[in-house]
Amino acid sequence: MVSGLRSPARRAGAVAGTALLVTGLVGGGQAAAVEALDTNGAPVPELNWAPCPDDVAPEGYECATAEVPLSYRNPHGQSITLAVGRLPATDQANKLGTIFYNPGGPGGPGRIAPPLTPELHERFDIVGFDPRGIGASTPLSCFPNPEDARKLGGPFPITPAQERERVREVTEATEICGRNAGPLIDHMSTANVARDMDLLRQAVGEDMTSYYGISYGSHVGSVYANLFPERVGAVVIDAVLDPVEWTTGYRPEEWFHPFSYRLGSHLGAQRSLESFLDACSADERCAFREPGVDLLAKYNAILDRLLEGPLTITLPEGQPQEITYQLAVQSTLGALYSAAASPVLAEFLQALHDAARPDTWLSGPPVAALPPVPSTPYAPLRLGPEQGVAVMCADSSNPGNPYQWGRFARKADEDARGFGSQWTWLSVPCATWPGADKDRYTGPWNRDTANPVLVIGNGKGDPATPYEDARKTADMLGDARLLTLDTFGHGALGESACVDAAVSAYFADGTLPAEGTVCQPDRGPFDEPVMPEPARS
Repeated sequence: MVSGLRSPARRAGAVAGTALLVTGLVGGGQAAAVEALDTNGAPVPELNWAPCPDDVAPEGYECATAEVPLSYRNPHGQSITLAVGRLPATDQANKLGTIFYNPGGPGGPGRIAPPLTPELHERFDIVGFDPRGIGASTPLSCFPNPEDARKLGGPFPITPAQERERVREVTEATEICGRNAGPLIDHMSTANVARDMDLLRQAVGEDMTSYYGISYGSHVGSVYANLFPERVGAVVIDAVLDPVEWTTGYRPEEWFHPFSYRLGSHLGAQRSLESFLDACSADERCAFREPGVDLLAKYNAILDRLLEGPLTITLPEGQPQEITYQLAVQSTLGALYSAAASPVLAEFLQALHDAARPDTWLSGPPVAALPPVPSTPYAPLRLGPEQGVAVMCADSSNPGNPYQWGRFARKADEDARGFGSQWTWLSVPCATWPGADKDRYTGPWNRDTANPVLVIGNGKGDPATPYEDARKTADMLGDARLLTLDTFGHGALGESACVDAAVSAYFADGTLPAEGTVCQPDRGPFDEPVMPEPARS
């Protein structure tokens, strides 16, 4: 047991037994509660660790599988398989325990966890798992061919005709999914992921759960902390979703808003864009900088031009690339996930600005790279768009009419142009989704946990999970501490020695950062990356 953290026996007023689930919203977004499902006596899986195959993970990782119930209402009934991975502590003789990990999504694999920090890699086994229905775990699989799968996603619409086509394709895709998915589609909620993780806790022999989750992984942490509050060891959530907005909203009428609208990701994206533009205007190294020019107006002028039709730029490899309005918004959003992508984003936006003025070209369309998309974890074996959609729709309340999404997207665009539509339309499959998990968790969110939860947010904007969500979640949870990183981006770990030290200290000995701590990033948006010193012989 790590010093400084309380065990169940030491926790004052520890809750032994079942967790709680809502029956209806009450004041402040919390919920009236009845007894809800924990692991309900499900058998603890046996993990037989062996080196992971070369095409699954780098050398040093171990893999196993775990059998868990399809439904925790029937813990000895039909089972499904979880793909589990472990990065063993390098100092096994002085190992402090196990940290569970979720990289976000939903819909992404998670079994190949990163080292987190060098200190944590030394003293902890780090265990990840592909959540139920995803990746190499028993997969949710709906579509007989890629063409049908593509109908579930696709660019957000910007005209009435495109809206009608988007709704038609999504409705057709969800009908196909309903015919092919099987029973797993009704058991894909985050609450079941949390129950699975508690079985894995028992399987690795831990009394308490230590956990790091980023993005959607933060919601796994929030749900776990409220389903199993007496088992909360050191739990750290980064780039945090507001659990109330993700599930139901704070007011009864918000049940009928798309969850991807009420979550406010578009507002976080707009704040991140403005932080990027502020940094650009103050730094001569920014390619999009133009002294005396309002850079937000310059950006909006690019979007105005793209509404008239696509622009063409030249990629660094020499081939032309057509850029639509939707691709420009998507690329900008992806670049804002990391402040380190600012130089590439600036060059991309300047190339679009120049592409709109062919009279200024010297030799063809301007050259720029597409901004990088957020990285995905190592070697997924089976991923489909239905896997992430199934989790989102299982967790959240949404309108039942897909034509409602256009209204909310236009409203969101009033505050965050382009980003409003990009984020809002993400959840339109939920209108006609054929699955429903009756064991989802929708609160309360303020249960008294055995130990505090460390909540981390990017103070200058997060393009997917607004900083305001981190602040609200820290206030909402039964016992939490907020740590702020003073930059924009999606996630703080690995961006600041200050953040990394705080996370390492909390896992190692239960030490929390002081109230109100604000960490500085290791580098500015337009600074050159710091290269590690070469190893000495």
